[in-house]
Formats: sequence, C-alpha cells, structure tokens
Amino acid sequence: MTINPDTLDFAKGGGLIPAVVQDADTLQVLTLAYMDRAALQETVESGEATFFSRSRGGRWRKGETSGNRLTVVSITPDCDGDALVVAVRPMGPACHLGTTSCFGDDDAPGLGRIARLERTIAKRAAADPETSWTARLLAQGPKRAAQKVGEEGVETALAGAAGPDEEVASEAADLIYHLLVLLRSRQMSFQDVLDVLASRAGPATHAD
Repeated sequence: MTINPDTLDFAKGGGLIPAVVQDADTLQVLTLAYMDRAALQETVESGEATFFSRSRGGRWRKGETSGNRLTVVSITPDCDGDALVVAVRPMGPACHLGTTSCFGDDDAPGLGRIARLERTIAKRAAADPETSWTARLLAQGPKRAAQKVGEEGVETALAGAAGPDEEVASEAADLIYHLLVLLRSRQMSFQDVLDVLASRAGPATHAD
C-alpha cells in the first residue's frame, strides 16, 4: 500500500482531506472521516485506518478504545487529489452507535450481501459439524458441496420453469449459498468469479 502525499491537495481543506471509508469486500460505505498528512502517514505505516478528529483536534486511530479497528486494503485518491477512498476490512462495527455503517442501519445492502455471506460461511467453518450444516458440508469436502450445487441447480431450474416467483427466489438463494460453500471448500471466493466476468465484459466505454 503506497501513496504519495505530495500528489494530494491538503491545502484546499485547510490541511485536511476527506476520506470515504468503504468495506473492501461488500463495497458498503462505512463512514466519512478526515486525514491530515500525519494521519495518512500513520495509516500507511501501521496498515490501520488513522484519521484526524476535528472534534478532538488531533490524531485518532479507529478502534483504539472499542477494538473495532479498520485494516486498510487500499487508498485511492480522486482525479483532483483532494479526496480519498480508503478500502478496509473492519474488525467490528464502523459506527460508534454499533451499526455496520454510519450511513443507515442496512448491513451490506445489494450485492454486498454476497461478501457478507462469505464471511458468515468462513466463521461457520470453524463451528461444530454436529450443530452447523455449513461446517458439516465443508468437512465433507468439495465433492459433496458440488453435489449440493447440482441438486440446488435442478431445483432452481424446475422452480424457474413452472413455480411462483417466491419459490424461484428461495431456490436461487439456496443455490447461491451452496455455490459459495463450494467455492470456500476449494479455497476460492466469489471475487474469482467476478474477475472472470470482468474479463469477459471487457473495458467500459462511454457508449456503455
């Protein structure tokens, strides 16, 4: 993770630059904070999001007291160099009110729920197979998970051909869940699938 502070325009904000903090996996916007040069430097050196608190008048590393730290994945400046997007992996709620995000109560809305479900599957992998279906399925290995994907795929197809919308949605949800378990059993993630889709789509153009 490298970024050159000299390419950023701190002067425009009186020494501070706004930082939009985003979950690297779900892409959910978690909070808006500010950085001065020192906070940015500490973030780069520590790998944990550190900000300048306007209310406290000084440096503030997220999670120092709560433990809900933000591990930084990347820092991307905008085209004018006067704002940042800080992609992170949170170790707990980002908001001081205990919610995932400071912007509403939703938890990983939209397609971000796929990444949230992957995190849940990863946690359940360590559970007791006697009490967790996910742990039991993972313990049985990729072949069993693949079999379940096949079964759920057939059920989704049958529902899609003749079932009501509610059944189609339910069966499709089961299919996606078991697909994520299969990917987990292969030490893969849904991002691997997205990478293939991106390569097939080609670069975006203004005409798109």
